[in-house]
Amino acid sequence: MDLEAFLDHLNSGRPVQGGGEAHLFMHGVSQQALRLTAEINSGYHQPEELRDLFSQLIGKPVDGSFAFFPPFYTDCGKNIHIGKNVFVNMGCKFQDQGGIFIGDGALIGHNVVLATLNHAKSPSDRASMIPAPIHIGKNVWIGANATILPGVTIGDGAIVAAGAVVAGDVPENTIVGGVPARVIRPLSEEELQ
Repeated sequence: MDLEAFLDHLNSGRPVQGGGEAHLFMHGVSQQALRLTAEINSGYHQPEELRDLFSQLIGKPVDGSFAFFPPFYTDCGKNIHIGKNVFVNMGCKFQDQGGIFIGDGALIGHNVVLATLNHAKSPSDRASMIPAPIHIGKNVWIGANATILPGVTIGDGAIVAAGAVVAGDVPENTIVGGVPARVIRPLSEEELQ
């Protein structure tokens, strides 16, 4: 298996069988991610250096407008897709095997967790994983300590309150919060200006 076949498998939504070929390949990708995140998280780096290291981590260049503050953690990295003018704050953890797509202008707060894998429900198959992507729209703001679960789409302009656990899709231009997160209210016309 090569990286392209691995990503095709993940992006198809098919389960990753515990001990199977994709699972074993995932362990090698994880080692690369751990090496690069250790470098990102050790010492001070200029913003250009951080963008270069992040580009190596995800396997493609990020826009010059992308910024993030370490520490940053991921156990894959190769299925992260970042738009322009995106900011990721300190302490974030991206489990991106299922795919993480972050739209232009998104702001990701401190300690946000984006998790794209679930384990199989059957105890006899618990080592198997089911990937599902997270889509974060344009100009979304995700507050500190929020957790976004597999398969969630957050609509353009939405706000996810600090500490929320988001298990379902978020309509555009709304504020969601709580555990589990639910719509608190839509953004007002004044707030949308």
